Amino acid sequence: MRRREFITLIGTTVAALPVATHAQQKNGPSDIVPRIGYLAPSLSPEASRLIEAFRQGLREIGYVEGRNIILELRSAEGRPDRFPALAAELVALKVDVIVAGATPTVLVLKQASQTIPIVFPIPTDPVGAGIVATLARPGGNATGLSYFSQDLTGKRLQLLKEVLPGMSRIAVLWISPNAAALVQLKAVDAAARSLGVSAQIVESRGAEGLEGAFQTATTTGPCDALLVIDDPFTFLLRKRIVELAAKSHLPAVYGPREFAVDGGLMAYGANIEDMFRRAATYVAKILEGAKPVDLPVQQPTRFDLVINLKTAKALGLTIPQSLVTWADEMIE
Repeated sequence: MRRREFITLIGTTVAALPVATHAQQKNGPSDIVPRIGYLAPSLSPEASRLIEAFRQGLREIGYVEGRNIILELRSAEGRPDRFPALAAELVALKVDVIVAGATPTVLVLKQASQTIPIVFPIPTDPVGAGIVATLARPGGNATGLSYFSQDLTGKRLQLLKEVLPGMSRIAVLWISPNAAALVQLKAVDAAARSLGVSAQIVESRGAEGLEGAFQTATTTGPCDALLVIDDPFTFLLRKRIVELAAKSHLPAVYGPREFAVDGGLMAYGANIEDMFRRAATYVAKILEGAKPVDLPVQQPTRFDLVINLKTAKALGLTIPQSLVTWADEMIE
């Protein structure tokens, strides 16, 4: 084989190598293996499933834990007050990038370090919460994906209004007093006024306050229906929330589809597991030299409506045909 032919063959072969192979070969025996920090609200089955979705996303692009990356996983064990200490611990480890799923954890991490890149999979409103300057040009050291859509809250209230045309008062449940929750509460207020509905805020500081919050919703007013604010802790407590909604005979709308799967009436929102998988792409880009400031915040492109017909029947409700046609999934 001629020398020119040999060089051409080698160049073609290298160019044809898949991205995954390149990622695996990037760290040879003499290289320092990148360390990814991950700050989770807990290690419950629900949270663990999201962590596994992130791991899967990494594997799909060639980053395998124990081979060419190290994952430094830290859990707050359901206690938000632990976030600052855990954030400081990850910063002290000098990890290359940190993944934080929820707005409160991202804000804590930004206080702990202004230089370590942060990737977030689902903050509700990163601009409103002060995490990034704009979606197109995040600025600072954080970027990722945003679960929030400006019209999302209004759409959820419209769903309730279609199922309950006579609805005049709704309860709005929130757990974590954080910036993202406040943004959602403002959106609820505006959407409720446009629909001629009054909104009553009911707050629960953790699992222990849920029963009291539902008692307030059913005795003060009382309320016709329930809207649950998107939050990592409402997600982790969703089975209890769904149980209390059924016990209180409150038709409710939620964000993640898991609420409807677990017995909630309706859920309308983005697929959270998919967003955690997609976050792995930004982590990979950062490990390969990209800066958060150059990576625009991505938004979900698909919103799924899931309706639990069994729950509707238990509540004595008939789901309009328009929603049946629109729904992506019907649970019977």
